[in-house]
Amino acid sequence: MSTSGLFSEEHSAEVVAASFADTPDPRLRQVLTSLVQHLHAFVKDVELTEEEWAVAIDFLTRTGQLSDDVRQEFILLSDVLGVSMLVETINHRSGGTATESTVLGPFHVVESPPRALGDDIALDGKGTPCLVSGRVTGPGGEPLAGASVDVWQTNEDGFYDVQQPDVQPAGNLRGMFTVDGDGRFWFRSVVPRYYPIPDDGPVGQLLAATGRHPYRPAHLHVIVAAPGHRTVTTHVFVADSPYLDSDAVFGVKESLVREVPEVDDPARAAELGLTNPFRTLTVDLSLLRDDRVQPGAP
Repeated sequence: MSTSGLFSEEHSAEVVAASFADTPDPRLRQVLTSLVQHLHAFVKDVELTEEEWAVAIDFLTRTGQLSDDVRQEFILLSDVLGVSMLVETINHRSGGTATESTVLGPFHVVESPPRALGDDIALDGKGTPCLVSGRVTGPGGEPLAGASVDVWQTNEDGFYDVQQPDVQPAGNLRGMFTVDGDGRFWFRSVVPRYYPIPDDGPVGQLLAATGRHPYRPAHLHVIVAAPGHRTVTTHVFVADSPYLDSDAVFGVKESLVREVPEVDDPARAAELGLTNPFRTLTVDLSLLRDDRVQPGAP
């Protein structure tokens, strides 16, 4: 009997990778082979102990057990390890000619309610009033009439509505808008606040053990989509927020930071239905054309 294909420390990755040789899907075969090679190289590099292996298994088990329809601890883990941002960056390279993408985050777990342009998404009326406005354009600056702009953010205390179902109204600080014929949109909200990611679970324990804080700088989440163009998931960060240089999930990009100046104009505030003074956030968004072949296309 030949023993050349038996498992050994020296040839462990090769032996396991060979077991996937007949995988019908070539992409799955490529991914699994690379995963095994890198994972085995990691274990050998740190000479993982049995105790450490058991801790890792327990950590991953608890991460899965804590995940549900509202909280996705595995996405949180991916976020704090920088994997979410890396996948986003690789899959949405813009070459500097379109709005840069960033992580989806773990709280886009419900559909944003449809809103009319000019609506107030701060249903509880709490927080510093803010007029959010912007324009959606294509790569040549042409307006993308009918584009959708999906937004969600935290309240003044740094919580999303799904985190406080007994405190915040359902759909608070969320909205799905359709831009006008000139690609423009506007709505009323409040200035978002910096906040900690949920740190009462395994991911929080990981951050504490490594001396990292759990905070994210203040931001507005945006997903913008238009037919024939590449959808972009992004944030708009408040320029005077703390933690811009140490975002727990590595989501900050310089091009996404915006000033949110104060406006002291009682007449304008009354016209907009805002208390005076208020702040303004401009969110101009640019999409690339989607030249990729769509599923089912001839």
